[in-house]
Amino acid sequence: MKNIIFIILSIIIMLYILYSVRKDKLSVKSSFGWFLACVLMLLLSIFPYSLDWVAGLVGISYPPTLLLTLCIVMLIVIDFNYSKKISEMQKKITDLAQELSIVKSQIKKGGKE
Repeated sequence: MKNIIFIILSIIIMLYILYSVRKDKLSVKSSFGWFLACVLMLLLSIFPYSLDWVAGLVGISYPPTLLLTLCIVMLIVIDFNYSKKISEMQKKITDLAQELSIVKSQIKKGGKE
């Protein structure tokens, strides 16, 4: 019964992600990771013992630990990507502010001459 709830939940989240992309609230590039996570959640809901099998392959004796580890790794990757984007945006903002100050000073010099 609870597997059906997780299947429905993952489908609802997938639909919400697609809706957000269609309404331009989420870019296609950034939605890919979230969509992939929903597919993984759907697969684990349909085949719950696959987590036990993968945990056995990796050598983890308690399968929920594998799930928690995968979630933490995914969050670290997402955080790294957003940190990278923030750094790029800060550089662009600095460049734009410098260009704006140059243009303002040229306008002031042009108005006084």
